[in-house]
Amino acid sequence: MGFAMGINSVMHVAQETTYGMTPASGFLKLPFVSSDLSEERPLLEDDLLGFGREGLDPSYDVATDNGDIVVPVDSGAFSFWMKAMFGAPVTSGTGPYTHIFESGKSALPSHSIEIGHPDVPAYSVHYGAYANQMRIAMARGGMLNATISMIAQGESQFTTTSVAGTPSARFGGRFAQATGVIKRDGVALGNIVSADIAISNGMNPIEVIRNDGRIGGAVPGVVQASIRFTARFDSLDLMNAATNGTPVNLDEVGWERTTNSVKFSFPRVFMPRAKRSVTGPNGITQDFNCQASGASGHKVTATVVSNIATV
Repeated sequence: MGFAMGINSVMHVAQETTYGMTPASGFLKLPFVSSDLSEERPLLEDDLLGFGREGLDPSYDVATDNGDIVVPVDSGAFSFWMKAMFGAPVTSGTGPYTHIFESGKSALPSHSIEIGHPDVPAYSVHYGAYANQMRIAMARGGMLNATISMIAQGESQFTTTSVAGTPSARFGGRFAQATGVIKRDGVALGNIVSADIAISNGMNPIEVIRNDGRIGGAVPGVVQASIRFTARFDSLDLMNAATNGTPVNLDEVGWERTTNSVKFSFPRVFMPRAKRSVTGPNGITQDFNCQASGASGHKVTATVVSNIATV
């Protein structure tokens, strides 16, 4: 038995046919940067009187299994997380393949996610896991990652062997922050310092009374999508769009790598009027916290072009 090392940790993921039931096969080995997905069950302090100052045993409260998984935005594995977030895509092409995901589906897939530590060895499965939120930070340089917030029904007991068998590994070329672009009506926005994409399925846990203290499932709520970016103040273009209340079309927010790409489209985005703070002799920036609207269709459409035929 050895000490668990993060560098040797593995993640195996499979889509469930029945909510909360871990499938016997079909697992993929996916890359990840970090994970704090874990079941918690707090203790309730004893409140009985009449047994002296020392008190009696505590009781267990309900179980929760939520957390964030940080994954690389790449041309192979990331399409799996897009499917978890948006549901099955419409796929076309003969290689490379174009996968189009749209927000707002009434039902989303659940997953079993095994986190393993071969050094110990110790493996546990988070079952009934839904992708609730996705956040991606855009910058001029650095690694490009996505944070996926999960809501799971529960976590299995640790075992010394994996339930995934011999999973297929999926990983493609990682996209670089330096290839990112934000376009409005097909024209790249200039002088963007940084940006953040946030998409939420508004998952609502079904908190029922059960003898194991776990949730009975989760259902998707109202889709929320926003993009926040910091821009150098060099013209009145964005300020005018924010002032007159006219929605803008951010038709391409994403990254490219050779023939592969990941791009988001927000067809109807409202921009707030942004504060311009003068704090010194350098350039003046504006922070725009924009919100997408679904009044004319899907709030978000995402397109993944890769060599993966089936996500």
